[in-house]
This record gives sequence, structure tokens and C-alpha cells, in this order.
Amino acid sequence: MTGTDAGDDPADEASEDELTYADAGVDIGASEAATAALVGAVGESEGDYAGLLDIGDRYLALATDGVGTKLVVAEALGDYSTVGIDCIAMNANDLVAAGVRPVAFVDYLAVDAPDERFARQIGEGLSSGAETAGVELVGGETAVMPEVIKGLDLAGTCAGLAEKDALFPGEAEAGDALVGFPSSGIHSNGLTLARKAVTKEHEYGDDCPFDGYDSLGEALLEPTRIYTDLLDPMRDHGVHAAAHVTGGGWTNLERMGEFHYEVEDAFDPHPVFDFVQSEGNVSDEEMHRTFNMGTGFVAALDPDDAESLAAETEGRVIGRVEDGTGVSLRGLDL
Repeated sequence: MTGTDAGDDPADEASEDELTYADAGVDIGASEAATAALVGAVGESEGDYAGLLDIGDRYLALATDGVGTKLVVAEALGDYSTVGIDCIAMNANDLVAAGVRPVAFVDYLAVDAPDERFARQIGEGLSSGAETAGVELVGGETAVMPEVIKGLDLAGTCAGLAEKDALFPGEAEAGDALVGFPSSGIHSNGLTLARKAVTKEHEYGDDCPFDGYDSLGEALLEPTRIYTDLLDPMRDHGVHAAAHVTGGGWTNLERMGEFHYEVEDAFDPHPVFDFVQSEGNVSDEEMHRTFNMGTGFVAALDPDDAESLAAETEGRVIGRVEDGTGVSLRGLDL
């Protein structure tokens, strides 16, 4: 039998072939460092998911975010009809995580050249998302900047209001139960990694190998779920803190405080996650540090209230909060 050199170990080869978010072009560590530098220069506002401004008896809250490289998929398919929903969702959901009711939204569309067709599609998506989120579209801006933008970029800012006693405390407590709520799919983060994985051997217009979509691109464009319907039930059940599972995947739970989050019954990943992982040879840990993996929103609250919150919504008890640090699920320690 011929021997195998250590450098030829199949495990080593597989490791070298694994695709990571950083390989795809997004280094989370570098991004967090850049954000910290920006915050250090301008000063940090009160609030985690949203900036909070004390206006007397209430807080005015603001959140801003964009659609990201999901727009590349929309461009490839010539279908921008859903990205407006994503733009609303990514902002409104951050306000909900703070216990704030979203009330108004403004969008910013930057293009290299104006195009009535895709502008109309984006507008229809924004309108649909605003209706679901219960917010008013109060204005926006379209900027034509051919020397700055290639294609288009879509972002927005959402304003919300909350009575001071209506905000979530913002900090989980040891002994809390975790109630999770299902996502609709990849949502609008991690698309750089998902796109790199899918397009290794496929095109966005290829037939989708799993049910529910005609093409792979259509599966990637599934709109982000909007969680504003959870706000009143979460308030009624005394939620201590909540997490919108976006960039950074399951490590977002750590934004509820420095505890150990033991997740035992997360929602199953959608087939699109399995496809991205297999096509990109992405590790389990990288998948859970990048994507929501089936659970898009998590709340921490007293165990006595958790089951009733889950029963009134589409949620379920998925784990608990303990003393310690990190997030554990599916045999992983993040």
C-alpha cells in the first residue's frame, strides 16, 4: 500500500477547499473593527439595534440599513420586485428588537443611470413591505451617480416611537428561556457567501433542485420576514431582550448580554442553506456565524411566560440563558 504524505491528507485538502465569508469578500472581524473606529469618532448613541433619542415622555428611535449584495441576484434575474421588502424588513426588525414600534421610513436609491422599470419594481416592494410593517413611506431620494455607483444600491432609514416604559430592558437574565421565531429563508445578509457558493457550478437562472422555487436565484431572493407582528405579544409577556438574527448569524444572541446561550431546538434550516453549504463546502460553524439557519428572531424572557408567548405566535421555546459566555447549538460553540 502506498503511503500518504501529511500534506496530502484528504482532510487537509477539504479544509483548503472550504469557502468562508472572508474568502467570499466579507471579513466580519475587519467590518466590526471599522465600525468601532467610526463609532469611536462620532460617539455612540444609546441603544444597540437602534439609536434612541430622548424626546421627553418617549424615545425617538432610528435604524438604517441596506439590501446588500442581494441586489446582484436581482440584477442577474432582472427582478427587483422583492428587494424593497428586504429594505423595510432589515430596518423595521432592528427597531422591533429594541421594543420600538416602527412608524415611518425613507429610502435612498443610488443608481448609475435612471431606469423606470426597476424603479417601479423597487417602489412596489417598498410599498408592500411598508404595509406589512405598518409604517408610512414619508419620502426618499434617488441619486444618479455614474462615477460612484455601478448598477444600483438601495438603503433606507426607519423611525420608530416608544413610551419609555415600553422598551425592552435590553439585557437577558440567567435562567431566561429563549423563544425563537422562524425565518423565511436567507433574508438579506450573508448573500456574498451564498452567491459565491451557488455560482461555483451554477447560474442564478438554473432550475432550483428543491421545492418552492423555479430558479436558484428566486430562492436567494426570498424576502426577509418582517417581525413587527411580534411586538405587542413580546411586550405583553415581559420580554427582557430580543435579537434580530442578521449579519454574524447566531452570534447576534450575544447582543442580549454577556451570558451563555444554550440552543437546543432551533428551527430547521431551509433547503437553501443545505444547498449553499454543500455547493460551497462551507463548514457548519461558518454557516451559523453567517446565516440565520432557519431562525430569524429570538427573545429572552421568564420561562413561565415563554410557552404562552410561543403559543400566541409562530414561535417555540428553543433554549435557555445561562451564566457564562458564547452560543451553543447543533454541537457547535460559537
